[in-house]
Amino acid sequence: MADRAGPDVYSIAAHRGFADALVAGLLPRYAEDDVGLARLTLLLPSSRAARTVTEAFIRLLGETGQQGMLLPRMVVVGDLDLDDTLGPLLDPLDMPDIPPAIDPVRRLFVLADILRDEMGRDAPPAPALVKLARDFGQTMDRLLVEEVTPDELLSDRVLQLFGDLAGHWQKSLHRFAVVQRKWLAELERLDAVDAGTRRNLLFDAAARAWRTNAPENPVVAAGVTSASPSLARLLKVVSELPQGAVILPDLDLGMEDEVWDELGRAGARPTPEDAPFAKGDAATHPQYHLKLLLNRMGVARGEVRHWHRRGMGAAPPERSHAIGALFLPPEASTCWVDLPADRRRLSGVRLMESTSPEAEAQAIALLARQALETPEKRVAVVTPDRALARRVVQHLRRWNIEADDSAGRPLSQTPAGRLLLLLAEVVAEDAAPVPLVGLLGHPLVRRGEERRAHLAALRAFDRRLRGPRQAPGLDPLDPVAAKAGVAEWWSDIKTVLLPLVGAAQDMTLSDSLDLLVTAGEALCGEELWAQEDGRALSSFIEDWRLWSRETGFAIDPRDLHTVLLDALGDIAVRPPYGGHPRIAVYGLLEARMSRADMVVCAGLNEGNWPARTGAEPLLAPAVLRALGVPSAEFRIGLSAHDLAGALGAPEVVLSRSQRDADGPAIASRFWLRVKALLGGDLRASHEETQIPHIAEALDKPDEVTPATQPKPVPSHAQRQVPVSVTALDRLRSDPYQFYAAQIMGLRDWDRLDAEPTPAWQGELAHDILERWHLEEGEMHAIAQERLQEMNAHPLTRHLWEPRLLRALDWVQQTLDADGEREPVLFERRGEITYRGVSINGRIDRLDRLSDGSFAVVDYKTGSPPSGSQVEAGYALQLGTLGIMLEKGGFEGFEGSAEAFEYWSLAKSKSSETGFGYIETPLKTGNKRSGIPPEEFLPKALSFLENALDDYILGSAPFTARLNPDAPGYDTYDQLMRLEEWLGRDQDEPAGGERA
Repeated sequence: MADRAGPDVYSIAAHRGFADALVAGLLPRYAEDDVGLARLTLLLPSSRAARTVTEAFIRLLGETGQQGMLLPRMVVVGDLDLDDTLGPLLDPLDMPDIPPAIDPVRRLFVLADILRDEMGRDAPPAPALVKLARDFGQTMDRLLVEEVTPDELLSDRVLQLFGDLAGHWQKSLHRFAVVQRKWLAELERLDAVDAGTRRNLLFDAAARAWRTNAPENPVVAAGVTSASPSLARLLKVVSELPQGAVILPDLDLGMEDEVWDELGRAGARPTPEDAPFAKGDAATHPQYHLKLLLNRMGVARGEVRHWHRRGMGAAPPERSHAIGALFLPPEASTCWVDLPADRRRLSGVRLMESTSPEAEAQAIALLARQALETPEKRVAVVTPDRALARRVVQHLRRWNIEADDSAGRPLSQTPAGRLLLLLAEVVAEDAAPVPLVGLLGHPLVRRGEERRAHLAALRAFDRRLRGPRQAPGLDPLDPVAAKAGVAEWWSDIKTVLLPLVGAAQDMTLSDSLDLLVTAGEALCGEELWAQEDGRALSSFIEDWRLWSRETGFAIDPRDLHTVLLDALGDIAVRPPYGGHPRIAVYGLLEARMSRADMVVCAGLNEGNWPARTGAEPLLAPAVLRALGVPSAEFRIGLSAHDLAGALGAPEVVLSRSQRDADGPAIASRFWLRVKALLGGDLRASHEETQIPHIAEALDKPDEVTPATQPKPVPSHAQRQVPVSVTALDRLRSDPYQFYAAQIMGLRDWDRLDAEPTPAWQGELAHDILERWHLEEGEMHAIAQERLQEMNAHPLTRHLWEPRLLRALDWVQQTLDADGEREPVLFERRGEITYRGVSINGRIDRLDRLSDGSFAVVDYKTGSPPSGSQVEAGYALQLGTLGIMLEKGGFEGFEGSAEAFEYWSLAKSKSSETGFGYIETPLKTGNKRSGIPPEEFLPKALSFLENALDDYILGSAPFTARLNPDAPGYDTYDQLMRLEEWLGRDQDEPAGGERA
């Protein structure tokens, strides 16, 4: 930019605003009347950075009153993390000496095949294999960026470490070297190179060309902070061009030399034999990667000059001083105790703490809404937490504010991606109910005029499908569809899914993808590909289908869901632009170089900002250090630099939540540094407490009227309902349950793919026993036939069948051993009319005893009611059935019942089969609870009379939980809003547990 002897390198301080300060300096220096800035070439790190700089030019031209201008040629250096490609200046078409780059998807499948061959029988299933291949590729890229050659893996400095490594690290290093050697042989066969190698070659080619023949027009590299050796060499050449310059963001030129030295070697070897990175390097410091870049450029920090302009809306200079103090290394940070308040104050920076991620998102949205009230004020929300970003976007819609989340969302969470995953899950789960109904209810399926009829059929099918899982496959669902009355609809769906569910297990990945695409298009038509997520999915499928077919990569279709879930989760779908012009939501990469009047740095918790760092999965940390590769903590330094850049905005809010989805969250180390720097004397003045309170009050009503214990009083006509013997017990124990079930007609639906409930088990056992009693065959044969008819899932059947058969054996043995009773009635429904009310019930079994009286038997798959429950009148079903028997309620049988028995099929130590025992509600022998035999039926009749007088024929309210100690179900607890009044204003104190 001016005549000088050394390199031309500048730094724009954080408080100046990088993009705005950059264009403010470029415009007066390079603008020409006739061509504007068209002669200038601007090297930028990413496509997003080019858009940010373009917007900064527009703002500046508008501020200065200029109508328009030709902007500079912006060339993207390329950011691998953002999947950017190099611009045409650095990657021209006429480079025959540089081989083409291998497609990354092709490399993934080739590496997976190499690993499968190398590991042999120890090779993991396809999902783990593909993930391992991806790890190998990422490690290779990491070495390529640092220009570590394969031969260096066998160099003396690595071999010297080999004996000190743990066994698994030794095996991993050996396998990595073998796989890399085979991969390089494959590249040589294909006459191609890795993408990282090609980038290095292109950077070196551009550096040689510019060093030999300097461009006639100015070249400026701005905002490029990648410290890869090849890019550092290119930047070195640019800084030495006659009209060249390198402009770095946020390099701290005010840092003391002692503190700069405390950062560590950062690539500068004291001697050629030393490693470029020492174990004690401060890799987590935000200036570390810039020191590494300068060292690799061969530029001393003293040669870097301050940029001569500041941007629009810059923060005060004191902010940069405070940021420098904030991120001092451990030894240097001891000076905080001596810093005066004016050197520790972060004017314009607020700390906002919320109770949960949801509360944090609400508070951030409110902050943005408040800021937008100021004309022309721009707001940026920066967070690496994509779930938090989505929450903020949703909360902003409360005020009809559409904010673009420029980091996008994973393709796996978009409608098109979810549909593909659901199709793969249906295959993996063999048409299990949950993924099947989820697929058929997907918003893209049968979209259009036919969707209404489709959803009506799906609801009917879903209703019949609920309960324990059917047998695997599509055929067992035919009877379900027939019972639901949607057989024709199901036939069409089955035709689409049958090729998928019946696919062979040894298919290639490309053939499996073909089946998924065919089924997806049959269900959704062109809607599957119509939006931006569909187009991203189409590109993904074409790449995977092409290269998996080329390599012949095979996969079990049942593994496809896991493989696709991982792959789609790595693809970001960014929204089309068109949101609010003054608000943006960024990830950390997208936020670099961006600028706003107010920046909210959200999600400042450990594991989030900064992200968790784990050890390299394939190469030991000591090996990486010896090879000259920065440690995993290097990325913490990058995230610290991102925060330092965001802190340069005029107004900054640092936000975190005290909890996350997993429990209490640990505050970010950066958040704790800010609080420590402020100290107790300044912390209170920097805390933002008003906005969280307002956000909490947004959804908080002025006055909450607590729910009271429900006591519905239906009319006399509404009470005239038939009463079953089981409902009668419920009426006495919890009148509200009777009211909800019998009067309101509310029923609880089973879940999809539900665990076998006692009701399901009881229905099965009752049906088998009924058929056996009616002499329809041998007990085990009937059980097998009935289980086959139910089409139960094999797991459900094999868990339940053995214990069921042993319990049924006990029933048969017990009846055969008792010659004084004769079963005469089985599973018969009876009815009487008593005082004008229909009383009905089903008797499981009625036995005629030797004296001509009867025994009423009820089968239980679990434990029978206790004697205390019988005494309280909560379990008098057998007594009511005895009353019905005496009054002729069962056609053909009338007499007195003298015995009442529960035949439980549960575990029993006294049973020869291990299952089955008999219990009676009567107080006989040594029993301490129950009702004496002579009082049992009179007591049952008395309870019946009272229930009819109070509830069916009377006007008593159906009070919820009238008897808290009574056993019952939680079916209607939400309807009665139990948690709001239990223990507060119920009629009686709470007692025992709910069943």
